Amino acid sequence: MWRVASARPVWWVALLTVVVGGAAGVAARAALVLPIPADAHPLVLPAVTAAINITGSFALGALAGALGDRRPGLRLLLGTGVLGGFTTYSAFAVQALQVFTDAPVVGMLLVAVSLFGGVVAAAAGLMLTARARDASGGAA
Repeated sequence: MWRVASARPVWWVALLTVVVGGAAGVAARAALVLPIPADAHPLVLPAVTAAINITGSFALGALAGALGDRRPGLRLLLGTGVLGGFTTYSAFAVQALQVFTDAPVVGMLLVAVSLFGGVVAAAAGLMLTARARDASGGAA
């Protein structure tokens, strides 16, 4: 948490940072999802949501690996804000349930790919950037 000279937390700065980042992340996700036509195949939107979540997981892992414990403001802006707004568990959950209702096997596959893919992507991003940061002496 950021602190001022009086040692009181500046929570409103952190909140504003997350809000600004979140708005950018939501706008980026909407730019990918909103153009999908209403009459698209029923699996298109869940597949796009899964791709967004896996990509966002990789990016969050990469951010965590690159920054470590440094730059808390940037971690709030990009991690909690942008990537938190870009990825969306609620849309994933609703879409998985809708697909599962119509095609249980496909719904379970969507859940497995999304969850496993997200964890693998986050781990890959974290390992790649942490390794690069360590190789450069912490300057990545």
